[in-house]
Amino acid sequence: MKYYLKTLVTGQSYDEVRENLIAEMKKEGFGVLTEANLQAAFKEKLGLDYRKYEILGACNPRYAYKALEIEDKLGVYLPCNFIIQEMAENTIEVAAVNPIVMMSTIDNELLKPIAKDIYDKMKRIIDSL
Repeated sequence: MKYYLKTLVTGQSYDEVRENLIAEMKKEGFGVLTEANLQAAFKEKLGLDYRKYEILGACNPRYAYKALEIEDKLGVYLPCNFIIQEMAENTIEVAAVNPIVMMSTIDNELLKPIAKDIYDKMKRIIDSL
């Protein structure tokens, strides 16, 4: 099983895909907690030109609360990251961490149904794009 879920979106701009991603995340109960623009960071800190690439740290508070009640150190895995990267003009890849793989590193059977629920939500988000 891969450590990520992904899709390739063609025929839309980067900004359109980003906007659609955030809208679909909201439908599944996720909000964006963090935004990391690697294109801007690499330019500012390293003087390098890089393709459009962002990491959106997403959280579904209801599930985060449930998981933290079971395993209080789980916060090291939060938030769940989505990436958006421009592969070519109007060809955008969106990927997200696979929560089943991520949580399989924790020896706690009670997390498995939560991981599956989050996986299903994240897969619907990715598939909807």
